[in-house]
Amino acid sequence: MNFVQPIRDPEILEDIKSHLKDTNPRNYILFLLGINTGLRISDLLRLRVRDVLGTHISLRERKTRKEKRILITPELKRELKEYVQGKQPHEYLIQSRQGINRPIGRSMAYKLLRQIADEFDLDDIGCHTLRKTFGYLFYHQTNKDIGMLMKFFNHTSEKVTLRYIGIEQDTMDTALKRFKA
Repeated sequence: MNFVQPIRDPEILEDIKSHLKDTNPRNYILFLLGINTGLRISDLLRLRVRDVLGTHISLRERKTRKEKRILITPELKRELKEYVQGKQPHEYLIQSRQGINRPIGRSMAYKLLRQIADEFDLDDIGCHTLRKTFGYLFYHQTNKDIGMLMKFFNHTSEKVTLRYIGIEQDTMDTALKRFKA
């Protein structure tokens, strides 16, 4: 069974960001938005220029229908400012090349992430990878504040959140490394 995983290695993350910044600004912004906000791909693809002009991204999540307000990090703010220059407020951030002012679809987003996975020799990558990567990084950078991460993800259980970001698997892997039969 194939489980979508977060990207755990900071060097690989930096390499992916650098590669995307040099080769495709749209895909770079999609990747940055995903790993800096923890939003689901369905919500990322619906964002318009006007949604990222302030200090926060405010939206109603498509899946849960809950209101969400996320601070735009300084790095993301800097990159978005450059990316949206010359774009109209009503334009989608992650535009398709087909049609006028249409976002790419979920299947195209998946294709883009699979291309990244192939280029960087990564396994278990899919649309949830960006959200899970955010969660994994947030968990480790906030002194393992699982409660806050649960709020971000609207999860009701620590166990669900730990499994979602791959920590439960990491713990089992570490235990098995020391195991001898």
